[in-house]
Amino acid sequence: MTTHTTDKTNKTALSGKSKSSMDLSEKGTKDGQTISIDRRLFMKFTVFSQCLDVETASQALSDEGVEGALYLDANDPKGIGIVALSEDPEYFVRELRHVFTQQPFESMVHKNEFDMLGRTYSIGYEPNLEDALFEKPRSKVLNPDFSWGVWYPLQRSKAFYVLPEAKQRQILAEHGSIGKRYGFAGLAADVRLACHGLDKNDNDFIIGLLGPNLFPLSAVVQEMRKTEQTSQFLDRLGPFFVGKVAWQSSMTG
Repeated sequence: MTTHTTDKTNKTALSGKSKSSMDLSEKGTKDGQTISIDRRLFMKFTVFSQCLDVETASQALSDEGVEGALYLDANDPKGIGIVALSEDPEYFVRELRHVFTQQPFESMVHKNEFDMLGRTYSIGYEPNLEDALFEKPRSKVLNPDFSWGVWYPLQRSKAFYVLPEAKQRQILAEHGSIGKRYGFAGLAADVRLACHGLDKNDNDFIIGLLGPNLFPLSAVVQEMRKTEQTSQFLDRLGPFFVGKVAWQSSMTG
């Protein structure tokens, strides 16, 4: 398993603790006790058009040790989408930036309307934070059985955030129950990333729907349109990237 971390990341975390008493760690609950971890996984989604040789692009990602997947764009016959994973966000502006400014990507057309950058997050109930923040999202993106993907950002209505917490939980539970049904049936898995302050269009979340077939991914979006969250408390969805996996890095690195 490839994990992009640096000594600078660890030093920054230690420095931050000495300067501030703010606790920004991810929280969970195990055996009735609060647990925490001050780490999370970042994902960056980038789309290119005018990719004339998918095999060369895939080999370049593999040679550079990129952890992630490459999708064939279902809506662009020369398009590809790349999702890259790293615990250290500086990886995207150093190593990945270098990859994308070299051939074969240098000759492609960057479709920046599809740019997405997000991070895994906890909601406070997870008994295993390593699993929730790293192992599960990573295994979904790199699962060879999940050959189709639909990736999109969403902006939640600001009115949602001023609702009582009990009402928020009720709304999210209704929405989440649909995703769980599709997950238990092996039809669709979801990757949920927060992107507050990371998105040029002020979106709040990035969703990746992954599965062995495309139709269930469309069906789950259709069914979720009826929920209170989607119908009443979402300001914007999309744009949607739809693609089929052409390359994935190995789970074992």
